[in-house]
Amino acid sequence: MPLKTHLAEEPVINMMPLIDIVFWLIVYFLLGTKFMQLEEHQIGLQIPQVAEAGALTAAPERKVVNVFRDGSISLDKDTVTLEQLRTRLAAGRGQYQDLGVLVRGDAQGQFQTIADVLNACKQAGIQELGIAVLPTPAGK
Repeated sequence: MPLKTHLAEEPVINMMPLIDIVFWLIVYFLLGTKFMQLEEHQIGLQIPQVAEAGALTAAPERKVVNVFRDGSISLDKDTVTLEQLRTRLAAGRGQYQDLGVLVRGDAQGQFQTIADVLNACKQAGIQELGIAVLPTPAGK
């Protein structure tokens, strides 16, 4: 039986086909993006430039509705009725579609008034509603 006097060669992975495919993919995507840019340049518009691109108007903060113990309601520090609340929120939603409302109710007040406020918000088309609560202290 013949004895091997030299070590067997380690298997080698041929990377040339992989490099060729990657190269052709790069060429393909570079040419594809050039064609897309050419279509835009044929429109004949000169787009104005600005120093800082952003929204023309800032998104408003959430409206805050306070429901007091005596049943009175305030919207952004103005006392309102349920109908005035519904009207103002609908007008605000007309200006900004994603208007949010935060309802803060007195813990000792009647829940019915808070439910009426939530219903008025729903009727005004408000989608983002929040109710403010405080965590209970530890040990209670």
